[in-house]
Amino acid sequence: MAQVIASLLREVPDFPEPGIQFKDLTPVLADAGGLAEVSRAIAELARGADLVAGVDARGFLLGGAVALELGIGVLAVRKGGKLPPPVLTETYSLEYGTATLEVPAEGIELAGRKIMVIDDVLATGGTLTATNRLLTAAGAEVIGAVVMLELAALGGRAVLEPLPVTSLYTV
Repeated sequence: MAQVIASLLREVPDFPEPGIQFKDLTPVLADAGGLAEVSRAIAELARGADLVAGVDARGFLLGGAVALELGIGVLAVRKGGKLPPPVLTETYSLEYGTATLEVPAEGIELAGRKIMVIDDVLATGGTLTATNRLLTAAGAEVIGAVVMLELAALGGRAVLEPLPVTSLYTV
């Protein structure tokens, strides 16, 4: 799987700021074969979940594909202000400020659900930590997280312990 992702990954120098070597996963998702292989690999890791949670925004794409593969539903974990009230929220720190994630407080029963969280990239772990806290506070059992790409040097995996995290490709 790592070879598939590596072959389609686009590296963009100096984005979003000088000195950053941005890893663009858009070509992996836009390639029919790449998307199919990644979706199947994540689905195998998500077996046992009765709901997948895709994190805004590329996690939506992966979560939807995985949910279809497994025959289960997908929950969109949205950035703050994107869902109609009432919502459950979790605010977390970023390098320069804060961000908020939300899920619906009504219409979807999360209590007791086994949820696999799906996102595109694991960097510092802030977004996945906030997602885990949000879903756990809603009464769900987060059984793990799967990402396409892990930026190991940023230490996100350690922040998420003891949550099981699987990366399809680590740089």
